[in-house]
Amino acid sequence: MFKTTSSAQGDLNGFLDAGSRMSGDLSFEDTFRIDGHFKGKIDAAGDLIVGDGGEVDAEIKARRVYVSGTVRGSIQAKERLEITAVGKVYADLSTPSLSIEDGAFFEGQCSMEQPSAQASKKVTKMPLSAS
Repeated sequence: MFKTTSSAQGDLNGFLDAGSRMSGDLSFEDTFRIDGHFKGKIDAAGDLIVGDGGEVDAEIKARRVYVSGTVRGSIQAKERLEITAVGKVYADLSTPSLSIEDGAFFEGQCSMEQPSAQASKKVTKMPLSAS
């Protein structure tokens, strides 16, 4: 199971296992885990977990996003985004809370908002490349 300093909460709505491929629009209420390949759009009220072998090429909007696999596209995490030591993210990010562990890879732009700030008011916006 996915290990992180603050674990995803809620019931697991679905799982895309290793060796599986899916494309299209995905939405869910609680928690969804991807260990296979997904391409498309994710618009969720819950938490997204991209496991070690997971590969996602998508526009992602979710409450919390945890990445141990590879993500390309864009990520808007309403509460928190975590990239583990084995995670690779090639995306533009928007989140009020960001955690990048040693060894993780991130390439893209990061926009962070204070939780109480309006969506149009950006506090920090910077290009960032970490490895």
